[in-house]
Amino acid sequence: MTDSVPEGRVAETAEAVPAEPEYDPAAPAPLNVPRTPTGNADVDARLDRLGDTDHLATDGHLEVYEDVHRGLRDALTALDTRPGPPGPPAPAPSYHQSRS
Repeated sequence: MTDSVPEGRVAETAEAVPAEPEYDPAAPAPLNVPRTPTGNADVDARLDRLGDTDHLATDGHLEVYEDVHRGLRDALTALDTRPGPPGPPAPAPSYHQSRS
């Protein structure tokens, strides 16, 4: 009995072992940019969406950036439409007559 393996078997075994992935500098990589919560749930959700770019190729970033920008702009616009606290009362008109 021999321990040798037929040549055809050696080639099959080598093909079955996956090769290590090569380093690809163009592959998506996380930027690991810290995002500090603002306390506004809508704004925080938009900022968290920026993390989606960590898994996209560069040409996919624009769609995410535009979506985040649109959402943040909408959040700012919403601040203008909310009723705020009442302002100070208007001063009473002065009916001061001058003596001549």
